[in-house]
Order: sequence, then C-alpha cells, then structure tokens
Amino acid sequence: MKNNYSIAQRNAIVENNLWCIDSVMKKHWRQIAAAHADRDDVYQQLALRLIRAVENFDPDKGTLQIHIRAQLQFELRRCLTPLSLTGVTGLPQNCRRYRLVSIDAVQGSYTDLMPQAA
Repeated sequence: MKNNYSIAQRNAIVENNLWCIDSVMKKHWRQIAAAHADRDDVYQQLALRLIRAVENFDPDKGTLQIHIRAQLQFELRRCLTPLSLTGVTGLPQNCRRYRLVSIDAVQGSYTDLMPQAA
C-alpha cells in the first residue's frame, strides 16, 4: 500500500528533507568533481528524485528517511554515469556501458534529426 499524502503534505515533507540532498552531495563531492558534473544539475536531479521518493514511499516497507537516502544515492550514481553526462538516454535496458549500439536501437527516433542522403 502506498502512502496517502496530499500534495500539500508531500510538498511539506519534501521541503523538510531538502537537507538530505545537501548531505548526499557533500558526502560525494569528490565523485561529482571527478565527473565534471555541474553541481546545479546534480542538485536538480536529486530534488526530482526526492519528490518521487516521497510520492512512492510505502510506510509498510520501512522509514521515510532510509527510503529517501537510498533513492538519492541511487540517483546520484545514475546521473554521474558517462552516458548520462554526455546526454545519451533512451538506450535499451540490456545495453552495458561502453558497448556500441546501433542508433536504430535507441528509443525515440533520432534518425529523424539526421540529414537524409540525396
């Protein structure tokens, strides 16, 4: 069973837990710097994940604080991957890092953006 937070309650919980984003970013500042990631972009990604974590929290499965921390750490790892940093998204689920993938296998047709041969 999911939680039954209203939008106002969800927003209040998110505002009360924004410090978790700062905490995770402070703990992993070396990784953020090594990836040459923009701190504002990382903060924004973590803020979106925080909102989703509060929305999807199931009280029967544990505490909200633990759920938020786990979700934020997962999102930080995801947004610091080389594919995310270069803007490559929509790859098939079974695609491993550093493997060549046909442009046709990418979800959403990027081939429409390429000039056609005459």
